[in-house]
Amino acid sequence: MLEVKDVMTKDVICVDKDVDLRHVLKLMKKHEITKIPVVENKKLLGVITDNIIVYKLGSIRKRGVPASRLHASSVTDKNFETVSPGTDIKKILKKVGNPGPTMINVVENEKLLGVITKADLLPHVKSNKKVETIMQKKLLIVAPGNRIIHARRVMIDGNIARLPVVDKGKLVGMISDTEIAFALAKLKRSVPLGKQKHQLEGLLIGDVMKTPVIWSALGITVVDAAKIMMKNNIGALPLLKDDKLVGIITRTDLIKTIPY
Repeated sequence: MLEVKDVMTKDVICVDKDVDLRHVLKLMKKHEITKIPVVENKKLLGVITDNIIVYKLGSIRKRGVPASRLHASSVTDKNFETVSPGTDIKKILKKVGNPGPTMINVVENEKLLGVITKADLLPHVKSNKKVETIMQKKLLIVAPGNRIIHARRVMIDGNIARLPVVDKGKLVGMISDTEIAFALAKLKRSVPLGKQKHQLEGLLIGDVMKTPVIWSALGITVVDAAKIMMKNNIGALPLLKDDKLVGIITRTDLIKTIPY
């Protein structure tokens, strides 16, 4: 039986509740992660995600507060999920794709021992099905000339983590809460308070989107897609045919192919 302790990430990047948000963002950028556990004396208090950072930095209440003056505790989601290290991994697989946390904290005696993310489960994807059999074909897309607040609304309404950016039919970038969080923090740091609202409303997707885009042509297998995503540490792989975006496959789609 494969247990949580066999697949979890043990060397966890975590922060104390009293560090400032600017430090959290630096860690996210340095380690290319979107979620960080918040601890006090190794006891898990909650989790900070790029999603909640965007919400807090964009809220009216926090609009005039720079990231350097916000503590980790003020952007911590205390609604987190835990499992014990001896939990059967099949229980984790059953939850993949359901609403809820995308990082599960591994805790024993209230102490954080590790975490399990979808990236940790990718090495167990073995299916030789073609990606077109499970890819998402009904795509939500945005353009580089759209505002980031529009991208944020599309992601919330569609309950998705990232969006392809398409210009004149060509895939030119990707945008997620991570890019938006960094953009908001930079804006708050460099723009006077009285001008922040105007600057925010004028901030375009093309100014913050992630490039270049890692993509693949149709025809690859599910296990090949998993290898590409692991190698490049990406959460979604756009799929092209004749240079046109025809689908996208996410970590969630891939993990659902693991039998349990």
